[in-house]
Amino acid sequence: MASDALSDLLRTVRLTGATFFNVAATEPWAVEQPAPEVILPKILPGGERLISYHVVTEGRCFATIKGEEPIALEAGEVIVITHGDSHVMSSSPGMRATRVGPEAIAKASAGPLPLFVNYGAKGAPSARLVCGFLACDARPFNPLLENLPPVMTARASQDSSGGWLAQFIHVAVLESTERRAGSESVLAKLSELMFIEVVRRHLESMPPERAGWLAGLRDPFVGKALALMHGSPAHDWTIEELGRKIGLSRSVLAERFSDLVGMPPMQYLARWRIQIAAKILSEASSNIASIAEEIGYESEAAFSRAFKKLVGVPPSVWRRRA
Repeated sequence: MASDALSDLLRTVRLTGATFFNVAATEPWAVEQPAPEVILPKILPGGERLISYHVVTEGRCFATIKGEEPIALEAGEVIVITHGDSHVMSSSPGMRATRVGPEAIAKASAGPLPLFVNYGAKGAPSARLVCGFLACDARPFNPLLENLPPVMTARASQDSSGGWLAQFIHVAVLESTERRAGSESVLAKLSELMFIEVVRRHLESMPPERAGWLAGLRDPFVGKALALMHGSPAHDWTIEELGRKIGLSRSVLAERFSDLVGMPPMQYLARWRIQIAAKILSEASSNIASIAEEIGYESEAAFSRAFKKLVGVPPSVWRRRA
């Protein structure tokens, strides 16, 4: 059975949203986000990759990653820092910034959310933002993260579906302000939906010559091959069978898949099976032999060898660390 490979991957790498900041900033203001290793243990313990985002709900501001040009943002725009890199949000480009301290991170992780924050001088805010974080697994195999640019932006007014991002901003502001029962969970799920929408827009705007996992997802033949493997990862797939199901010869599929995704189909399937196994090992108490059978290995020994080859440690060690 074919599946939605993007949704399948997002489930398997455990995309999780958390911690909303409702920010009111008055010019002049500038603040720097600390490194991911400072934030993750407090905000999303167990997460491997930090994703930061800022939604400008009023006014305008700038986002600057070290060594890169400032990015101007206006009300209705979203910026996603896909690797969680330290960056500065400011009222003007090139400003010296105050780094968010450990006490603010600790407060955000301990108190009720969203956390209301004021930056800059006293007076009417020149910008308002909704900011937050997501986390997901980066290992052993996350082809989406490997193929996303460091920064993605989206504008609500350009939403051809009738304003989905505009609705997100409206609901996020409402939930942040009113703090109704369940708001924390609503905001976390909203941030996950927002991230998926920004990824979809990036996918739709990619130039035709672009390669990578997302380019393969968009390709009518490679995308179907990915969907088939994701839909039935334990099936004993061969390139010949995949080719028959999608209408390509074995050689053409192998070449097209490798050119776009960066590896042969069977290598991709092997890595995807190990990613599924890693998730099961982290979350369930199933014995290793049953996991091996569930993802398509004939024996526990064969699975353990494949897992260690890709991950560097046996499945039992991965489970203990998780």
